[in-house]
Amino acid sequence: MRIDDIRQRLRAHGAKPCHEQRVLRLWAQALPQGSGRRRPEDFLPIELRSELPALVDELQALARLRSEHPGEDGSARLLVELADGQTVESVLLPRDGLCVSTQVGCAVGCVFCMTGRDGLLRQLGSAEIVAQVALARTRRVVKKVVFMGMGEPAHNLDNVLEAIELLGTAGAIGHKNLVFSTVGDRRVFERLPCGPVKPALALSLHSTRAELRAKLLPRAPRIAPAELVALGERYARATGYPIQYQWTLLEGINDGDEELDGIVELLRGKYAVMNLIPYNTVAGLDFRRPSWERAAAMARSLHRRGVLAKLRHSAGQDVDGGCGQLRAREIAPVSQRIDVRRASISGAVEGAQKHRN
Repeated sequence: MRIDDIRQRLRAHGAKPCHEQRVLRLWAQALPQGSGRRRPEDFLPIELRSELPALVDELQALARLRSEHPGEDGSARLLVELADGQTVESVLLPRDGLCVSTQVGCAVGCVFCMTGRDGLLRQLGSAEIVAQVALARTRRVVKKVVFMGMGEPAHNLDNVLEAIELLGTAGAIGHKNLVFSTVGDRRVFERLPCGPVKPALALSLHSTRAELRAKLLPRAPRIAPAELVALGERYARATGYPIQYQWTLLEGINDGDEELDGIVELLRGKYAVMNLIPYNTVAGLDFRRPSWERAAAMARSLHRRGVLAKLRHSAGQDVDGGCGQLRAREIAPVSQRIDVRRASISGAVEGAQKHRN
């Protein structure tokens, strides 16, 4: 379901723009439809009041909590069931943040990510994306939404931008607190500056070497790291928000001094933040996260050399809750999950290690 479908349904039952905005605002903020100083019977058309209970039930069914997995860091991984029975993951983050999914599965196929192991199953409608926020707000305050969960937002651009527009208006979330995360797609740099709500941008870099990045992100658009940074810098200067570069730290693959030199060359002097995120280890897969000491040393080295770097804790490490892991446990035993990914993962690891040697 898309937000425009909801609007059309409201209009079909006599809603004017002010009525639409009220219903959508209360839904996106997880407030009862009877909230506010004006009672529905004093404000909404009678036909719309009659339709509202059924609509509320349908909106609640868009995203229901299947299970919750609290982490010691204050985060909580949510396995969310959609109306058709498919599941996605949302993450309640410390400091009033929320990470949402934009697709069931993913077509990019990052070799260190569980989400893409089955490819793309289907897109999420814009209403299903907002429904994850509404569900989370029944559990905690949400002041920031990052589009970093299951899926590649650039591959579902219309729905994601429609959700961002509603969240940045009726949803009462500051524009810079809406973070669009992508592996890099030229359509993103064309469309994001044109919308009424301009989100912050996070770019998944993971390597400064084009050949290694292509192995780690096998179906991402082939944009050279230097060009990706140039495109990001243009957007950062236009919006006034620094670009958040995402770097999943993989031991022995992208945690070496050569990559540090490459990061400095690309990002020094740029309006940017480098987020170093130690890999969320999956038992049986060939990737491992480096020691915390090594990760901290990398962040300090970047700081000394003029690049703002933050060392992030990947939420849910203590509950094996990396992106896609909760859903994977629901649909297949561990042995099957490992066998599906082993060939592609081994190839990427071997290629990276040969390069380092």
